Amino acid sequence: MTIKPLIILPDPVLRQVSAPVERIDAEVKALAADMLETMYDAPGIGLAAIQVGVPRRLLVIDLAKEGEPKAPQVFINPEILSTTDARSVYEEGCLSIPDYYAEVERPAGITLRYLDETGAEHSVEADGLLATCLQHEIDHLNGVLFIDHISRLKRDMVVRKFTKAARAR
Repeated sequence: MTIKPLIILPDPVLRQVSAPVERIDAEVKALAADMLETMYDAPGIGLAAIQVGVPRRLLVIDLAKEGEPKAPQVFINPEILSTTDARSVYEEGCLSIPDYYAEVERPAGITLRYLDETGAEHSVEADGLLATCLQHEIDHLNGVLFIDHISRLKRDMVVRKFTKAARAR
């Protein structure tokens, strides 16, 4: 397994729409393993393939709390089938926008269809942190960042800050 470099705002790669995974092969499984290793190293609770520069519809999540055994989950070609009318607000952060957090309102629950690493199709009803994390990572697959869900003024300030930092590197 390899820790991959993270793509950081304002890199335009983050705005790409990811293509579906056509075939679940050794390369896709290795990418998922590398993504989990990268996510744990960062540390984070979710990571989309585009965040390591691979525009494929693949994401990984692990919501295990500190001290609990790891509980990695791999979602290939995830698709939100429905959302609840109820809303929830979580303070979100992103490995591609380090050290910036903001409250984001999203549907409180979702129904999701996806493939696992064996190619088996699953459907899951998620709420709470899992629903928020899945929506956040699926947004990445669609070229959307969590800062797109906050006010234009705050978003513009964040983008300016990261653009300035990128020029200084």
